[in-house]
Amino acid sequence: MTNFTRIIARLQKHYGTPELPPARGAFELVLWENACYLLPDQRRAAVFEALRAQVGLTADAILEASREALLPLAAMGGMRPETRVFRWQEIARITATQFEGNLEQILEWPYARAVKALKLFPCIGDPGAEKILLFCGVAAGLPLESNGLRVLTRIGYGRAHLKNYGAMYREAQEAIAPELPKGMEQLDRRQKAIVCPTLARAHLLLRAHGKTICRASQPACHECPVEDGCAFRNPGASKGVRKTPGTED
Repeated sequence: MTNFTRIIARLQKHYGTPELPPARGAFELVLWENACYLLPDQRRAAVFEALRAQVGLTADAILEASREALLPLAAMGGMRPETRVFRWQEIARITATQFEGNLEQILEWPYARAVKALKLFPCIGDPGAEKILLFCGVAAGLPLESNGLRVLTRIGYGRAHLKNYGAMYREAQEAIAPELPKGMEQLDRRQKAIVCPTLARAHLLLRAHGKTICRASQPACHECPVEDGCAFRNPGASKGVRKTPGTED
């Protein structure tokens, strides 16, 4: 058992097993990322399900919907609903014009090409594209968003003090890579169906920990289930958490 596996096990014991997003497939996950702004996941899910029920989660359905139908749904997602409507329509337009209405085809493409394709959509950068592919069962590592990245760098995977976010992200990815399942690109679909949800839940657990306990300011270190191996809390601590007495790898 790797240090990373122990970390995730402790986080899961603390938070429980996280539920994966209700979005299925690349197109729905792009919409999911654009469902709301700076609101809890429960509100994101409410907007997403309302869009499913009242409009439909296909490019054609969104393109055919009127602005008047989309705007009240977008307003549920927080500030600047007009911008959100534009983004939904842009997502549908790009899918229809550049992917022949079928964004799911990118899941059969080489990984780098699929990432590049997803970055054509609003608000999707490298981490977002990698996360969408992971949730679709196509993984090449462990995608991170800002909260999860902060957790890992504080534990010791990379350096938290780097001013360049991109450099910090790459360094954390490189540090964690040896502790992830080997040769993801060599796995068949059945094997990926097991590994990808595990990594997806690891992503969600790290995100939850960064949002609730390992916050950017005033972290609640006394509540942290991995505090004993955290260099942020204990300068000089080694990377990872200590093994619980009596456990074996």
